[in-house]
Amino acid sequence: MGLPPCPPQPLLLLLLLCPGGAPFRICAFNLQRFASPKAAKAGVMDTLVKIISRCDIVVLQEVMDAKGQAVPALISALHRSVGPDSYTSLISPLLGHGNYQERYVFMYRSGHTRLLDSYLYSDEHPDRPDIFAREPFVARFSLPSKDLPDLVLVPQHTVPKKAEAEINALYDVFLDIRARWGTEDIMFLGDFNADCGYVAKKRWGQIRLRQEPGFHWLIGDAADTTVRNNTHCAYDRIVVHGERCLRLVVPGSAKPFDFPAKFGLTEAEALEVSDHYPVEVELNGALRGHWLACPALLPLAIWLVGLG
Repeated sequence: MGLPPCPPQPLLLLLLLCPGGAPFRICAFNLQRFASPKAAKAGVMDTLVKIISRCDIVVLQEVMDAKGQAVPALISALHRSVGPDSYTSLISPLLGHGNYQERYVFMYRSGHTRLLDSYLYSDEHPDRPDIFAREPFVARFSLPSKDLPDLVLVPQHTVPKKAEAEINALYDVFLDIRARWGTEDIMFLGDFNADCGYVAKKRWGQIRLRQEPGFHWLIGDAADTTVRNNTHCAYDRIVVHGERCLRLVVPGSAKPFDFPAKFGLTEAEALEVSDHYPVEVELNGALRGHWLACPALLPLAIWLVGLG
């Protein structure tokens, strides 16, 4: 059997300039009371743009944008920095009880993924009604991958004193998603408050999301997801279910992102942004063989193929 023909030289050059297999990065970030006052700080917004623009999808928590102004301001800043229409947002209703309410916000690169569906989890389990202070806002995204065509993301920001019960109840959310969409590929991510007194080590054995088979905790108990130098807590986590998803995880890519060190910020400057690090994970080859891996070169690719 003969070898397949080589691509035309110009197209071969293009393939070398833009190889397939670019990792697809998913992030989660507790923005610590993000609202208009924080969005008005130029330095904070500049840092947020740098952080978010590293991610193909980012799940933001503790967005307390009751007036609906801070998130559009952040999207506009991303468009100015990254490019027009580079990011799109999906925003939950205000969630929580009393005066303390938050939104979950998904921001995602429009050229790399698209929203397939979303819903607010109905927190009415007969055995555990109203268990979540901020019920999960579940979203399903497409991925340009033959190995993993879509992935469900479940953000969760627990109440510290209820962290154990809320993390345990995420297993009910898993069952609900599987029944609704028939999928096994699900990623739970966010500020679980899963350390430093809020979840006792002896209680992990009673938490179904930790003990049921098939769930893989990518951010370990020894991680530090806090900005302050005098704390060391693995509050923020990423948990995946589904063997297809797990196979695509780049080894060692799941970790906190130390943005103060990366961007040369003092602790005080970093705390203006948040007291949490983002956590992130990369999916290997999620863009393999797809021109979305390098959208800026798509017109040139079409032209070169026409020449061939």
